[in-house]
Amino acid sequence: MQNPLNTHQQAIIPIAALTACGDMARLTTALHEGLDAGLTVNEIKEVLVQLYAYCGFPRSLNGLGCFMSVMNTRQAQGIVDEAGKEATPAAAGWDSLTAGRDTQTALVGRAVSGPLFDFAPAIDTYLKAHLFGDIFQRDVLDWQTRELATISALAAIPGAESQLKSHFSISQHNGISPEQFHAFIAVLAAKCAPDMAANANAVLAQFLDEIPSA
Repeated sequence: MQNPLNTHQQAIIPIAALTACGDMARLTTALHEGLDAGLTVNEIKEVLVQLYAYCGFPRSLNGLGCFMSVMNTRQAQGIVDEAGKEATPAAAGWDSLTAGRDTQTALVGRAVSGPLFDFAPAIDTYLKAHLFGDIFQRDVLDWQTRELATISALAAIPGAESQLKSHFSISQHNGISPEQFHAFIAVLAAKCAPDMAANANAVLAQFLDEIPSA
């Protein structure tokens, strides 16, 4: 049976998850496999840059350093990888907060608010202006791909089950199907760790059980 995730999507999952959990040895393998599968250099860079918003600068910088070493190795072997497109520059007068609020609302399917953001308004501003305004506007990756990278990273972070569940919902809103979620779990099991996959599968089952029936 054909995998509901394409080869690029399958390759992004371990890259994001192994970066988030800091497994540089297996990340090296995943990066080689991602390039061999046809991911461009800039697509992989974009995944690794985005991840700092979910797993922190240390993991993101380590992932980028690992990728730089992979690129040096491949270049020394005479392998020429496609650089890929660059992000389109923001338009003149770009307002990150306004654009980010609109992007977040479109991604989630509703305006996002709540007691946590009332308690710490600064984090609401940073989420909207920087993550959804500055990062998600970069068109190297589409939103569906960014969400796939996000759930991959969150699946690798112990204690992030609530955020993972929320991003399953956002991912579904942006076109990722239940069949693709199950394929995502299978990739985690095969390329990352069985316990990581089992935990993500439990969160997925809870999410799917709570979807209202048609």
